[in-house]
Parts: sequence; C-alpha cells; structure tokens
Amino acid sequence: MSFESMGAKCEFVLRMIENINTISKRHKGIVAALSDEIEARPAILMALLQIGETINKMDAAFLQNFDLESEARGACNVRNFIAHDYLGVDLGLLRLS
Repeated sequence: MSFESMGAKCEFVLRMIENINTISKRHKGIVAALSDEIEARPAILMALLQIGETINKMDAAFLQNFDLESEARGACNVRNFIAHDYLGVDLGLLRLS
C-alpha cells in the first residue's frame, strides 16, 4: 500500500473524529448527542463504522510503526459490533470516550 494511500486513510479517520467532535459540541456533549436518535446518534455510529472499516484496511506494518495495533483492533471491534448488533449497541460505552 502506498504512503499516499495510507496518508489519505489517516486524513479520513481524522475527519471522522472531527465530525464526531463537531456533532458532540452542537449538542453540548456526547450524552445529548447520543440521545438524538434522529440525526446525531446515527451520524456518530456511522462515523465510528467508517473509522473501523478504514483502519481495518490499513497496512499492519504502518500501524505497528506508530504503536497503534491495540487501538486499531479496538476501532475494528467497535465497527464490527455496531455493524452486526446495531440495536444492541451499549451507548454507555461510547460516552466514556
């Protein structure tokens, strides 16, 4: 995988994190944002899905170089949980971050 491709993936992940922060600020906090079932909660969960999916496609050696293997696994696990058990997502876990 090319360095440019890895850079683009990193930029995308950062943009998704910024989106989550923006949504949270608009709602005066993550708890209120996750309570908004119409717009904010689906947007946050989709951003988390996209983060996990993008990280899953990143080169393992790249992640190792930055000592991000554990965080990458965690992001992929969150993605899998949301994707496969959407109604069972424990929003309390998301509020901790």
